[in-house]
Amino acid sequence: MPDPLDEASEPADAKPDPLEVAYRYLNRRDRTEGEVRRHLAGKGVEDGAAQAAIQTLREQGYVDDARYARLFAEDKRALEGWGNERISGTLALRGIDRDLIDAAVAADGGAGAEMERALEILRRRFPSPPRERRERDRALAVLLRKGYDADLALDALTVHARAS
Repeated sequence: MPDPLDEASEPADAKPDPLEVAYRYLNRRDRTEGEVRRHLAGKGVEDGAAQAAIQTLREQGYVDDARYARLFAEDKRALEGWGNERISGTLALRGIDRDLIDAAVAADGGAGAEMERALEILRRRFPSPPRERRERDRALAVLLRKGYDADLALDALTVHARAS
């Protein structure tokens, strides 16, 4: 006779516990509400149960999109030199609300701080300012890939060229 407490004896169509699935998913790293919602849907959790699990996670402080956006922006600026456009776009893809994205980006200190980060990237990658068009285009492309606004990137190239 099978043991009723034995997990192997559970019916094959048993639904996973949404909260347990979410805890396991959050165990790896912080996640956004949108990421948790997509993960639960992929595991076959119904919308109502997923919403209840996410609400519990919010109340327990395990899911906090505002904290996630702020820390993500700080980390990407400090560790990878990302600009505000790339940070905003990536957070939007992860399902963060536009108001929370704007607040995380605004916490940067404004255009002056972003200009300084762009100049630091140029100083590190191009110690002597690029003189030829091909090198200037390369330097501009570096800043654009990092997510800096085109006008700010051009201004940074001008300031970098004048500094030498």
